[in-house]
Amino acid sequence: MRIVLNFIWLIFGGFFLAVGYAVAAVICFILIITIPFGIASGRMALFALWPFGRRIERRADAGAASTVGNVIWIVLFGWWLALGHLITGIAMCITIIGIPLGLANFKMIPVSFTPLGREIVPIDSDAFQVG
Repeated sequence: MRIVLNFIWLIFGGFFLAVGYAVAAVICFILIITIPFGIASGRMALFALWPFGRRIERRADAGAASTVGNVIWIVLFGWWLALGHLITGIAMCITIIGIPLGLANFKMIPVSFTPLGREIVPIDSDAFQVG
């Protein structure tokens, strides 16, 4: 089912969303000082391309630098990216078929708002399993 949802997502906006994040990543890499933002944008591009079957986790080794970077990110980019995902998620949830796509948009809000210090992992990952 995840594969079907990912293909539907890809056709109805995921591809264009991923291209937008990828272009932002390239621009951030060109500007050199914004390379950490470029890495975060690249991570978000991959997540926007294929969101079903993956989740977002906070990295345990994220420190003060990611917090400062996230504050800068929120002021410059994060608030409008999160707002865009919220609005499109609500719009997609209007139809029954669009509900999973809207939920995928809602799932992208935390990483678009504060991308530094987060990691995107497969749902089947045993990162939380002990033993």
